[in-house]
Amino acid sequence: MYKVLIVDDEIFVRKGLISLMDWSSMQFEICGEAENGEQALNLIEQQTPDLVIVDIRMPVLDGLELIQKVKAECEHQPLFIILSGYPDFSYAQQAFRYNVSDYILKPVDEQEFTSTLKKIANSLNQKQLLSITREKPLIETVIESLLQTEPSEQVMARIAHALELPLSSSYTYIIAEIQDRLPQGAIDYFPALQTALQQYFHHEGQALLIHVRAYNQYGFIVPQLWLDEQNNAERTNYAKLLDMLETELATTIALFIGHSTSHLKQIAQSGTSAEECLNYRFAAGFNGIFMASDLHKLPLYYFDVDEELHRKLIYEIEANQLKGYQSAIDAIFIAFQERHFAPGAVTNTIRRIMIAIINIIRQLGGNEKDLQWLDELLNWQMKYRNLKQIRHVFLQFIEEAAKYIAEKRGEKNEGSIEKVKKYIDSHYKENIYLKGIAAEFHMNPVYLGQLFRKNYGVYFNEYVLSLRIEDAKRLLRQTKKRMYEIADLVGFQNADYFAAQFEKLENMTPTDYRNKIIGKK
Repeated sequence: MYKVLIVDDEIFVRKGLISLMDWSSMQFEICGEAENGEQALNLIEQQTPDLVIVDIRMPVLDGLELIQKVKAECEHQPLFIILSGYPDFSYAQQAFRYNVSDYILKPVDEQEFTSTLKKIANSLNQKQLLSITREKPLIETVIESLLQTEPSEQVMARIAHALELPLSSSYTYIIAEIQDRLPQGAIDYFPALQTALQQYFHHEGQALLIHVRAYNQYGFIVPQLWLDEQNNAERTNYAKLLDMLETELATTIALFIGHSTSHLKQIAQSGTSAEECLNYRFAAGFNGIFMASDLHKLPLYYFDVDEELHRKLIYEIEANQLKGYQSAIDAIFIAFQERHFAPGAVTNTIRRIMIAIINIIRQLGGNEKDLQWLDELLNWQMKYRNLKQIRHVFLQFIEEAAKYIAEKRGEKNEGSIEKVKKYIDSHYKENIYLKGIAAEFHMNPVYLGQLFRKNYGVYFNEYVLSLRIEDAKRLLRQTKKRMYEIADLVGFQNADYFAAQFEKLENMTPTDYRNKIIGKK
């Protein structure tokens, strides 16, 4: 980020400028404010801002006097933008004699100001590039600047000469992701990676365009001429490079390779396509080499796994069936690969499953914080970067959660379901429903419904209906109560619905059943 100092004797102008712009999106950050030129002079020496935005008329030391003093006396030379409420040509003429970047009239027009800031950011980027040496930090700055802006031919010539890079070659941006199951920056792989790349391309001792990225990633720019020297097909080249890097760095690595560009100054396009390759990290069949040329036509999947898979996994977890939930997890992770789940979709699926499990634990009066693998899975993006690693931590969490749920329930599944059946047998005349009973027994309603059918061969609703109809038949045989009375006594809220359900099960109406019984007598 480039530092900006704002100088104006009116506080509302200063605060208004700060809130007017999204500074960070244009590579700027506010480093200070001053209300006159004298304060600003001190801050320029202390803060070394890259840009000073100054009002032309101020007490003590005005804007033009400040610029004159800085130009004559200061070692640090920032760029200047003049703000003025006076459209006076003589002021502007004097300002431009001091080589200010722009002269803007108040009130500031947002669009005009944005355009000026973008030009200045570009100018500062160019300035950085022209100061290039072979020192590592500046090389990293060069790469980051190249990925943000397209330099002029003059700047590119200076870069190529300083780094002994061929201007005539095409270039490719590559992201190497370290998948060591460690948090970002736990190990500094930069020196080993640079040495390994120099050895692979036979350019020992030569500076490489390599820089540190976030999330245990390193980006580097490779001239096509270096790849051609390997005398292999493109994918073979990258396969050999990956194998060598994993051997030298002693860890798992994935390469995300952008489209090749015809000139170094267009490397931002290659960088963008390499970034897009990161979205395919969980797709099947690429063996750690993700090339934009292979992936650009593959559609990504941005949604959750199928509802049936989700329900099956939750059911097997509640049943504490190891083979069952392992099979469901396998199916989910195969879907991640074969349907090209985007990273966000994988995150959402895992989060949804975790929320379902946490809800079950809380229903049982447990505390999800008792699970040792909870935090590890909650923060999986910080350490686990491929599906094999994610599946491992996910399975550990599921195994622990399944056992914890079984312990909290405090009894075998068979004993629990027998108690549920006894409860239904005693309360079927009431307005009972599956969700309410599940809550009563601290069970997931989907799991309870499936467990009930598994043990008794009928669905919950079918069983309740059969109990009510059998009781209704008893009342029809033994009493002279009216149909609506019988319906109410056995748990139906509506006499017509009772009659319809009775006929469906018995193939006759309640009245016909009663008449048939009386006729037999």
